[in-house]
Amino acid sequence: MSRELLLLVDALAREKNVEREIVFGALEQALASATKKRFEDEVDVRVEINRQNGDYSSYRRWQVVSEEDFYDPAYQMLKEEAAKHIDSPEIGDYVEEDLEPIEFGRIGAQAAKQVILQRVRDAEREQILNDFLDRGDQIVIGQVKRMERGDAIIESGRIEARLSRDQIIPRENLRPGDRVRALLWKVDRNARVQQILLSRTSPDFIKVLFAMEVPEIEQGHLEIVAAARDPGMRAKIAVRAHDQRIDPIGTCVGVRGSRVQAVTQELGGERVDIVLWSEDPAQFVIGALSPATVQSIVVDEESHAMEVVVNEDDLAQAIGTRGQNVRLATELTGWQINIMTPEESAKRSEEETRKIMSLFTEKLEVESDIAEVLVQEGFSSLEEVAYVPLEEMLEIQAFDAETVEELRNRARNALLTEAIVREELAESAPELAGIDGIDSELIVQLKEHNITDREALAELSVDELIEITNLNDERARSVIMKARAHWFE
Repeated sequence: MSRELLLLVDALAREKNVEREIVFGALEQALASATKKRFEDEVDVRVEINRQNGDYSSYRRWQVVSEEDFYDPAYQMLKEEAAKHIDSPEIGDYVEEDLEPIEFGRIGAQAAKQVILQRVRDAEREQILNDFLDRGDQIVIGQVKRMERGDAIIESGRIEARLSRDQIIPRENLRPGDRVRALLWKVDRNARVQQILLSRTSPDFIKVLFAMEVPEIEQGHLEIVAAARDPGMRAKIAVRAHDQRIDPIGTCVGVRGSRVQAVTQELGGERVDIVLWSEDPAQFVIGALSPATVQSIVVDEESHAMEVVVNEDDLAQAIGTRGQNVRLATELTGWQINIMTPEESAKRSEEETRKIMSLFTEKLEVESDIAEVLVQEGFSSLEEVAYVPLEEMLEIQAFDAETVEELRNRARNALLTEAIVREELAESAPELAGIDGIDSELIVQLKEHNITDREALAELSVDELIEITNLNDERARSVIMKARAHWFE
């Protein structure tokens, strides 16, 4: 049997073009599986083959574990017991007992061979995958081999890749034999069949297509900073030049639109807007909303949102069909964009002014004329009144030093009172207070909507939480996921 094992290893290694060590490992697993059948209970068996002469030894083994982790004596052994068999055992060590090597009959040998062939096939597939990935290709070009429940199986050389239905451009009708170009999107090494997953809808696909059409991108003179897509309909890309002599938009468009047309044709007629990237977020958003003309813009850093005012005539263009233009601009820039007309903006401004004046008259206990002066001077919160530099408040002509000092004291007292109330409310909702990222102010907002424990918060959708608290999308998602963490433990 020893000589036969070595011959089998050599033959399989040559035939499948894999390393001998991989075949030895597969054979050891096969022998261990066959040896386990001698036992009525499930046990842990290790087989070691001598690489030189083909002799092999079999061992039954137990892992050394602590009392807390001990649950199966067929596999495990406590440290005290292990000390009777090996010197100075440590947690994680193995205690091994020699087993009589078994003799294989014809059926046993055939079963072992099947295990070996499967392991070799897995190793061969892994080698093909690694060779493919080592090439560093971002784009996979291949032929549709077949369709499986709407997914396209793409054959590219020795690799089979899967282009799933949701990654195919809408209204794109792929058939066996069609030549396809797609982005290498993901690698799923746990998949039994196609481990390469492709995409034609990813924003990264359009970035790579432009890189193929525009040499200046590969040369590093030009960069596509961001991309957003409504696959098959419309896309926006943001570009910037690292060489001041280059016009980034004109370079991507190409002579008579040749470059952008090549990308559009590959994407099934998808219209592409090319936007100049800017370090100034407001300027970036203005460009992203083109061709609509922006009248004014207000940036809210805290909520990472912008209120964009456009004329009535530009409103439909700024929003786009079914909100497409503003949705793509939001995705491209990473800012929440709220479009409104001048009338809507004025109305919202009046409402905000009214709220701030109401806050000042109530919390500072002052007349409306004093509250109005504060608003006109740009104050919008109690914190500003309490802690803005004294010199700035003394510059307000309508206030003397005594009035300024009184307003600052009242603002600080009001903030202290609010802080005490918030802390008391937080203490009354310990489950919420124990969730990372939730402060007392957020707890107050949640309790106002009868959300007082982790489970109630976890059952909210992101949109519901945003509506209740006015959190931005990113923080709302983070809070929801932390509240749901116990579901996945």
